[in-house]
This record gives sequence, C-alpha cells and structure tokens, in this order.
Amino acid sequence: MEIRRRKFQGVLNILSFNRHFYYIGLIALLAVVLGHYLFSYNDYLKWFLVVIIIYGLLAPLLVSVYVYDFSKYYDFKWVDNINLKGNNNLVNINAGFDETSFILKNKFQSSNLQVFDFYNQTRHTEQAIKRARKVSRVYQATKLISTSKIPLKDSSVDILFLLSAAHEVRSNEEKELFFNECSRVLKKGGKVLVVEHLRDLPNFLAFTVGFMHFFSRKTWMSVFGKANLKLEEEIKFTPFMSVFVLEKNNKK
Repeated sequence: MEIRRRKFQGVLNILSFNRHFYYIGLIALLAVVLGHYLFSYNDYLKWFLVVIIIYGLLAPLLVSVYVYDFSKYYDFKWVDNINLKGNNNLVNINAGFDETSFILKNKFQSSNLQVFDFYNQTRHTEQAIKRARKVSRVYQATKLISTSKIPLKDSSVDILFLLSAAHEVRSNEEKELFFNECSRVLKKGGKVLVVEHLRDLPNFLAFTVGFMHFFSRKTWMSVFGKANLKLEEEIKFTPFMSVFVLEKNNKK
C-alpha cells in the first residue's frame, strides 16, 4: 500500500472537507463588493471587510501547508525523541479519517498494530468529518468501536496513538469515558500520544472562528486527569499543534 502523501495533501483536504466554509466566504466577499457598488458605503469599511474575509479564507490554507505538508509531521521522526519503553503492541484510534496507520505500520514494521474507528454518526455530526470518511483509505482489519469500550484486555497496549482525532469527541463527559478506556488498556510504562490543535491564540490567528472546533489545553488536562493519566511531556510541534505524551498515574 502506498504510504506517501500527495503534494499539498493537507491544504487539499482543508478545501475539500470544509468547502462549505469557503462557499460562504466567497458569497460574503461578493456581497461586500456588490453592496459597496449599490449603496456606496464607506470605502474604509469595504476594504476592512474585504481584508478580513480574505484573511479568514487564506490563513487556514497557509497554516495547513506549513503544518501538514512542510513540517514533516507525517514522517513521524518526532516520535523517535519520545521515551518509549516498548512498541510490541500498538493501537491507532481515529474518527474514520485515517492518514496515519499505513505510515505507522511502515515505521514499526515488527510491531502488532491494531486500528480502531470510533466514529458515531449520531454523536459526531461535523460535516468535515463526514466528507473525510468518504475519501479515507481504510487500514486492513480496522474495527468499529464506541468511545465507551475499547475491545482490548487491561494493560495490553504499549503505545496508543490519537492523532488529531480526539477533538471529534465533542462532549467532555464522552471524552472522559473514552480516555478512561485508553488508560485501562495501557500497560504500566506505556504511552498515549495525543496530537491536537488547541483553542488558543496561535490557532485563532490561523483558523479564526474555526479554532472553536478545538479544545483548550485546560480542557484536555482536566480530561486526562479524570482518566488517571498524567502528562509526562508536552511537545509543541509547530506553534499550532501540541503533542501530549501521557502515562498512567500509578500513584492513584
């Protein structure tokens, strides 16, 4: 199976999965220009609105090119800098859009990799993820699960990957249940690697109102703590993306 991503795959994904946002933006831009022509309102206001709309359309694309196409995130060499005590049993959990399982299997060729998809169409209702699922490559033997039950034995996983997937679980209560399951299946000394954009200033500047789709660092820390997971390390992979390296909190 081909594991290389196409050139500018990240920005193409943004345009494809969030095309409704760009349709609205272009309509708004046309309305501003046409409104100025018809009603001759203040030029400064017109240009202010034009700049804001164009910024809102272009900034996410430029940041996506940087993060997903030029930063080498998908090389997964950044994983080599994390203190991993074992890699025999790996789990990769996604929300139905899987760009990473084939790459992970290629990187950890001797490991047992299991892949799970927690997407639930009644709970996870974002249009972008629905569109993403239609074009996603499906890793062989991917199993559909619920966020309340990972079908694995206690303390059986060395590394559990949640790569830009956990924010699709919108309810904090559901997130806590899900991460409790992640904690349950994790071995002592095992790692949960959570990669997420955050609801913070850099991501607001990058995605404008779209940053509301993400969650704050405070929210994630609360969820991890309630799931008996402790933060071992936090890595800023570009100013826009955070990697949380979690372990079981064995003191509890």
